[in-house]
Amino acid sequence: MKTAVSLFSGCGGSDAGLHAAGFDILMANDIIPYAKDTYLENLPETDYKLEDIKKIEHFPESDLLVGCYPCQGFSQGGARIADKKVNYLYKEFARALNYIKPKAFIVENVSGMLRKTFTHLLKDQIEIFTDAGYNVEYQLLNAADFGVAQNRKRIFIVGIRKDFGIKFEFPKPTHGSDDLAFNTIKDALSGLPEWPEEEEYYNEGFHWYYMSRNRRQNWEDLSRTIVSSARHMPLHPISPEMEKVQKDEWRFVNNRPARRFSYREAACLQGFDKNIIFPDTENATLNNKYKVIGNAVPPPLFEVVAKALPCF
Repeated sequence: MKTAVSLFSGCGGSDAGLHAAGFDILMANDIIPYAKDTYLENLPETDYKLEDIKKIEHFPESDLLVGCYPCQGFSQGGARIADKKVNYLYKEFARALNYIKPKAFIVENVSGMLRKTFTHLLKDQIEIFTDAGYNVEYQLLNAADFGVAQNRKRIFIVGIRKDFGIKFEFPKPTHGSDDLAFNTIKDALSGLPEWPEEEEYYNEGFHWYYMSRNRRQNWEDLSRTIVSSARHMPLHPISPEMEKVQKDEWRFVNNRPARRFSYREAACLQGFDKNIIFPDTENATLNNKYKVIGNAVPPPLFEVVAKALPCF
């Protein structure tokens, strides 16, 4: 059995992909309680450490190390402050990499890492991982190109241990061609009710910022990027179409009911199984359910990258 250690694991998007790719996940880690609750409800055999990565001194021996360290500083929608401590958690990942010395590693992060403001941090990551003994490659991938019903661009950094003498080649898109079309919102939400129970979706009003852009796509479209904020979750296609009034102001074309995607619909649009379990724990608030799903890696995207590793 191929083995993996997962850091900054969240609710298990990356690890669901690894599991589908045939990996046994020995250890996972994060600091968000409901992320752990959801992870263990769906991947119960993993040793999940709810702890600051800096406090973890020992890691199990494994074939693969993966990590999706926090990205707020790189995000195009978040604060863009280059010296925030959150932007340097890759050094903790590098510490684990040097400790385990796995055959390979995979890192996923937001596309904002490629912005000019942060290229020095990307360069430093590549140098640190190279110095640890790995041939390192990186590329921007869109989850839609690999069967996820959502436009979601993320950077992947992949390394193969130098003693293997090979470099990683990123997988070619499997969807979006004449041979195999993109999966759509309709494909992803097939079988789910158009109006779920009210406790499954954020049902507050649409504030001015929400109405500053078009948040809706049609059934036959890809979803807009699923976010971790309940308030900013894109609209379900059952909602009325939106029209532009003026710069930074949109409105609905009629008064029919409108709603955001539910957290379960958001999970399906991320590529999670429709039967994903959201446990009813003390941490199970509506906002937390949206948060852990919006922060997750689409499992099918991580699966295809893991399957492309040439050293297994």
